[in-house]
Parts: sequence; C-alpha cells; structure tokens
Amino acid sequence: MKYLFLIFFSFSLLSCKTERKTPAEILQTGDTISVTHAHGFNIVQYQGYKLLTVKDPWPNADVTYTYLLAEEGSEIPRELEFHHKITIPVNKIVVTSTTHIPSLEALGVESTLTGFPGLDYVSSEKTRILIDSGKITELGKNEAINTEVLISLDPSLVVGFAVNGGGKTFSTIEKSGIPVLYNGDWTEESPLGKAEWIKFFGALCNKSDQAERLFNEVENSYNEAKELAAQATHVPTVLSGSMYKDQWYVPYGNSWSARFIEDANAEYIYKETRGSGSMALAFESVLSDAGNADFWIAPGQFGSFKQLIESSTHYNRFKAVKNKNVFTYSNTIGNTGGVLYYELGPSRPDLILKDLISIFHPSLMPGYEPAFFKPLH
Repeated sequence: MKYLFLIFFSFSLLSCKTERKTPAEILQTGDTISVTHAHGFNIVQYQGYKLLTVKDPWPNADVTYTYLLAEEGSEIPRELEFHHKITIPVNKIVVTSTTHIPSLEALGVESTLTGFPGLDYVSSEKTRILIDSGKITELGKNEAINTEVLISLDPSLVVGFAVNGGGKTFSTIEKSGIPVLYNGDWTEESPLGKAEWIKFFGALCNKSDQAERLFNEVENSYNEAKELAAQATHVPTVLSGSMYKDQWYVPYGNSWSARFIEDANAEYIYKETRGSGSMALAFESVLSDAGNADFWIAPGQFGSFKQLIESSTHYNRFKAVKNKNVFTYSNTIGNTGGVLYYELGPSRPDLILKDLISIFHPSLMPGYEPAFFKPLH
C-alpha cells in the first residue's frame, strides 16, 4: 500500500509538472498578426489576449516594451511578463501626435479620444467636430503636457512618443497609474511601414481584422500607383528640403521622403546619402548639387514665390524656381492652421505618392486633384 501511494504521488507531481508551461512555451502558442513593412512592433494573438511589443520606441533605443492587451474576464497565464496590462477594447484614450488621429478615425473609434496636447494642430473634420463640441480636452503642449488635467480625465492609457527616451511627463503619468504606450511610427523609414502602425491601434481597440483590411487597401493603392509611375520613360531630377538658420536641411537618401521620390520614378539629388533625420548643407553646396534639378518639393515654410525670393534672391539661380516647378504641402492646412500632410500623410502614403506622380509625370494622371502637394503660387 505504501508503494502504491508513492507511485500515485510521483505520478501526480509529474502530471502537475507537465501541465505548467514555461513563458517560452506559452509564447509559442500564439498567432502572429502579419506585419510586413513596419519594423518597430509586432503583435501576437492568444485566446482572449494579445501581446503587443514595441521594439523601436525611439531611434537607437536599448529597451523593448511588451504590453498585455487583455479582453475582460480572459485568463492570463501567471508566467507572462509585461510592462503594462490594458483591458481591451480601450474606451478612453489620449494620444499625443496628430499622426495617431487618422488611425482612430479609420477604425471608427475617434469618440474614444478624450484629450490631446495642441488641439489647433488637428485638422481632420471628424475630430474637429468632437473638439468643437467640447468632447476632447486641451492638454497644453506636447513638451509640457498638463498632467493634472490629463490625470483628471482618467483615460485607459496614453499613447506617447519620444525622441530620446521617456521623459519626466510620461513618468509622472505612469506614477498616477495610467499606462503610457510608446508609438514609434515616426521612426519607420518606409512609407508603408509608417502606415502599418494602424495595426497598433487595431490591437488596442480589438479591431485587428479591420486594421488589416484598411492597411491592405492602402498597400494595394500604393503599389498600383508605383506601377503606374514605372511606365514613365522620362525620369526627372528632384531637390527636397529647405533653409533654416543658414543651413539647408535635405532628407537623406534612405529617408521616408526620399522613398516617395524613388517610387514616383524620379531621381532624388541626394539619393546616395545615408543617415537619420536630415542632412545640413550650405546654400552654396545645394546650389552646386541641385541648381539644375527639374523639381523642388517641400521648400519649407514658403507659401509663395514672393516670400521665397524676398528671403534670398539667390533662389532664382535654381532651374526649378525659374521654371516655377516648386511644390509645397505647407499651403494645405486645416481650419485652425494644422498642416494636413503631417497629420494624414503618414497613414495615407498612397495619396502622397499619387501627388508626386502627378507632379513628375502629369500625363499619367490627367485631371488628378492633389491631396497635399500644390504648386507654389
């Protein structure tokens, strides 16, 4: 009888041991949601919950954040490790960049937005209606968010972004018990990579399938436009960027902006350069390199040729200026002054690409009405 008890006890221990899974084994049971262009995040779906991992919260980050997104009442393995647990779908959210707002609107959850720093920068008509009716609270400026007001809103979470790591403001918010999730859409270098961050919001709102469909529509539209541009036989040369405090800042050749020019079947003057952010050059250097460029796009704050020439008559030495081939997105603004390109552009790269194709190869897109880029008047 004693031996039978020992055998039973040993078997019971063995059974208990085999039922417990290690964190690595648990992670293997999930279904990875497809993310094909973005490098900064991934999502794995499990029964009743998701793990959202943000790998590149800011440039050269040495930290990865894992967020547990759990449906109400779901069973969560005790072994899981994560930075914050969020109950989904999120019903009260604060975002901190205008680039986040188009994703909320596309998913039909803009009414969950309760606060935003810098409401005047928001141009979308749907969200402006909510702002004007007092349903979204002003939180000050991004670099100085009014944390007292934000905490009083009691949001489910704050979607933040950081340039060099989380700052004091986000630390204060987290200490109050409100999770801060970092969104790194702006660190992506490919146009479709930025747009794919709609899946980040799809996971938060428990609308991953809808986010997938919306992204696929943008992806297909982008690729169709790219194929159309490839039909052009003439490849024009293009300059981009603008002067600021005696330096001309141009996008690097591996940048988001440069990718659009390449995909629009045009040749960017600085396509061979590599780096992050923008490259600062002297005016004379740019004039030497790009004086004969066919087009100049995104010339900064200039809204007219009059402003351009008043700032420096030397701009007249550029071929693109002489031929009035300068195009800007700065004149496409919302009712309160926000630039629509900054807000909507990252989530609709297909529209940016079509704008550029219509500029560089107008015969391919007769009658096209640009969404962002318009000729300098």
